[in-house]
This record gives sequence, structure tokens and C-alpha cells, in this order.
Amino acid sequence: MTAIGIIATLRVQPGKEEAFEGVFAELAAAVNANEAGNSFYKLFRTEAAGVYKVMECYDNEAAVEAHRASEHFRSLGAKLGPCLAGAPEIEKLTGA
Repeated sequence: MTAIGIIATLRVQPGKEEAFEGVFAELAAAVNANEAGNSFYKLFRTEAAGVYKVMECYDNEAAVEAHRASEHFRSLGAKLGPCLAGAPEIEKLTGA
């Protein structure tokens, strides 16, 4: 079984950082409570204003797909959208 890592770069519109962080906290709690195939899901601020990184680790591709298909990801992700200043940049990694 090969683990899958994801690093998502999210750019948030000026003034919407607090709202973004609040909704993301709800999403992270839902991921941690409901996704057995996810072992790490955490938001980090970068040194650049309004730029965040989400670090994620999944057991396998099925766990990644389960995350994307989950109700909490779809509903809370829709709430994050208005805070963003563009599409997320996704970097996918596979365990060595």
C-alpha cells in the first residue's frame, strides 16, 4: 500500500483570512472524524500574505477519492470558494 501526500496551495482574498480559517477548521474536524484513510490534514500559513498550504496524507488512492466525494468536503469546500483568490494549486506525492 503506497501512501499519497497532497500539498494544496490556496490564495485567499485580502480581508477574508479569518472566514477562510474558520471554515477550514470545520472541514479539518470533519475529515479527522470521518475519514479513516486520512492520517494528516492540516492548514498552514506561509510567509506570504493570504497564502496557505494544506498538507494531507492518505492511505491510498481510494482514500483520496473518498475525501473528494465526501459530503463535508463538498459542502464546506463550497463555503471556502468565495474566500479564495483563484483555483487551488495541487501537488500530489506518492510514498517512497
